[in-house]
Amino acid sequence: MIHVVDYGLGNVQAFLTMYKRLGFEAVRARTAADLEGAGKLILPGVGAFDHAMELLDQSGMRPAIESLVVDDGVPVLGICVGMQILARSSEEGSLSGLGWVPGRVRSFRSAERSAALPLPHMGWNDVHVQSASHVFAGLAADARFYFLHSYFFECDQPEHVAATAGYGLDFCCAVAAGQVYGVQFHPEKSHHFGATLLKNFAEL
Repeated sequence: MIHVVDYGLGNVQAFLTMYKRLGFEAVRARTAADLEGAGKLILPGVGAFDHAMELLDQSGMRPAIESLVVDDGVPVLGICVGMQILARSSEEGSLSGLGWVPGRVRSFRSAERSAALPLPHMGWNDVHVQSASHVFAGLAADARFYFLHSYFFECDQPEHVAATAGYGLDFCCAVAAGQVYGVQFHPEKSHHFGATLLKNFAEL
């Protein structure tokens, strides 16, 4: 069973609708009790890093989520800000992230090659898969996804970079560390490429 975490950020219904169309059972989780028996988690999100962490804490679900992921090894997929909060910290705020993927979140403004580019980085962009993980199976060199963001994930360890995209610089747009995955782009808005990725995650 896939549980989509509803802590007040992200279009949860879009994921439920897409999984229904793909033939997988997915439910919305608003409380810790809703997470009981979760086999996979999706952590969506839009907006600012600190706001996401605050809402996750206020939801009361964080301890249950951390227990499922850290103690039980349940696969999790963070999306957009849901990916960014997998890091230790962000230049966007002062709060600590979940720290499940070693790294930090940086602004395009702080990188020389992207500092002068318009923000947010918005629209379709090519994604270059670096990982052999099943999550990215079937996503060839022409894979394109929809982006809307001003910050990017900088991994401490290169092996955690699952995919890259270009915006002034080649930046990490997907991470994979054990059973923890994250994508900066929006698979729920990325047509058949996004459907393939979400299907792959469901089949892990």
